Amino acid sequence: LAVTLMALDALASLAVGGRLRAGAALLLAALLLPPMPGAQAQSAEPPMSAQDEAFAQAATGSVVLGHILSGDAQVDEVARQGLEGLGRTLWQRTSVEPAAPMAVDPETDELAFFPLLYWPITAQTPIPSGAAYDKLNAYLRGGGMIVFDTRDAGIAGFGTTTPEGRRLQAIARPLDVPPLSPVPEDHVLTRTFYLLQDFPGRHAGRAVWVEAAPEEEPTPGMPFRNLNDNVTPVVIGGNDWASAWAMNPVGMPLYPVGRGMAGERQREMAYRFGVNLVMHVLTGNYKSDQVHVPALLERLGQ
Repeated sequence: LAVTLMALDALASLAVGGRLRAGAALLLAALLLPPMPGAQAQSAEPPMSAQDEAFAQAATGSVVLGHILSGDAQVDEVARQGLEGLGRTLWQRTSVEPAAPMAVDPETDELAFFPLLYWPITAQTPIPSGAAYDKLNAYLRGGGMIVFDTRDAGIAGFGTTTPEGRRLQAIARPLDVPPLSPVPEDHVLTRTFYLLQDFPGRHAGRAVWVEAAPEEEPTPGMPFRNLNDNVTPVVIGGNDWASAWAMNPVGMPLYPVGRGMAGERQREMAYRFGVNLVMHVLTGNYKSDQVHVPALLERLGQ
């Protein structure tokens, strides 16, 4: 359409200038020339399938949180419900307005559309293929975050003592995961949106692991180290965060957390941790900037 309009404009100009006959011949010859080789090369790309196109449109219309399929339909449903609840919380408390979460299969789906992927681990979670590991590693290198949740902190703590922990080790072995450490007290994840000291889900009291920070001495007069210049590519824990985040369509919690008011306080802390996760992956080390220190110290009462 643009080329046609340009041609009509050129013909009108030639007519006004009295050079329509010769100029029109040149213009028509130019329009009839074959396309440039570069344009032919670009058109040789295989067309996207209708299914892939629909997936891409759904994943890119807004911020979308994804959950990687675990192989267990019930666990995957809880993951979907959890991300639905976390999305509702983000709508109510922040400027982030996520669309409905999406199930993601690393074997067939594009991962780059998702800022965060929640991956619940079961003892039977399938090991990805080599091609899927290539996509997962590219996703981690490109700034994405995977939250691994073994959901076993209420049993014995995540690690090698449970089938889920051993499965996580097998899944993570081919991944380009950096050295990990428990979240330090001054990590940016503790203050991305809320000030946090613990990161509970349906279970509480277990360590959460992130990319280890380089050894760095605090700057004199500064309460926070400038840790982890980039977003940590992985967060690993076993607190079953999705069950604590899960809501029904009217916003009521779906699964019990603790007992009485103490349990509801724990659920609130789980929501706050989820908000911090999403804000961290979207803003990076924004809250590591020392310009925030006075306000943070005031909130901390220091």
